[in-house]
Amino acid sequence: MRPAHLCIIPLVTKQDFDKYCYERGKMAEEQLKPRNITSEAVLDAMRTVPRHLFVPENLQGSAYKDSPLSIGLDQTISQPYIVAFMTEQIEPAPGMKVLEIGTGSGYQTAVLAYLGCSVYSVELLEELSARAGKILDRLGFNNTKITNRNGYSGWPEEAPFDAIIVTAAPERIPEKLIEQLKEGGKMIIPIGKANSVQELKSITKTNTGYIEKNLFPVRFVPMVE
Repeated sequence: MRPAHLCIIPLVTKQDFDKYCYERGKMAEEQLKPRNITSEAVLDAMRTVPRHLFVPENLQGSAYKDSPLSIGLDQTISQPYIVAFMTEQIEPAPGMKVLEIGTGSGYQTAVLAYLGCSVYSVELLEELSARAGKILDRLGFNNTKITNRNGYSGWPEEAPFDAIIVTAAPERIPEKLIEQLKEGGKMIIPIGKANSVQELKSITKTNTGYIEKNLFPVRFVPMVE
């Protein structure tokens, strides 16, 4: 269930909000459950957080299709399934401290915040972080912080983190991000070259290093190193 201190405020007319409520429910039932998204908390977040508010107005009619969408500045919002999958992989729980690399639209940030995580989000492009911050504020999320910096170095001042979600692809695993994970913490990150198929990986930190697991091929925007 959604933590009581959070509030989702529909910034649309009642007619449009009802329409999008249906679209979100359909997305969960037809796109996410059949692809083995099983966490009821994650499904609840995906049914509730208004993805259409995080995309350009002319693309809002496509917001709940299972595809990435452009948000300008050569950046994209990930498809709903990828957001749900990456979220489920870190086993989110209220009070978890999560680092997000690549705020982008702010949608992944909102999903994590809805689940009660304290979200520290890093975005290189000031225009995107400002836009995302405004939407998150207007939706009532008070458990998110956004900073403008190169995400390759993480947010060391706020470390350690229980989990890290990376939404841009470096060519190699950034050691500085692993350093900022708590022991036992998990990082979900795409690894690979720009304009090619990358591998989504799960990294679990141990007392001697980390365990790396390949999940499946993906395509993300490149991370600036």
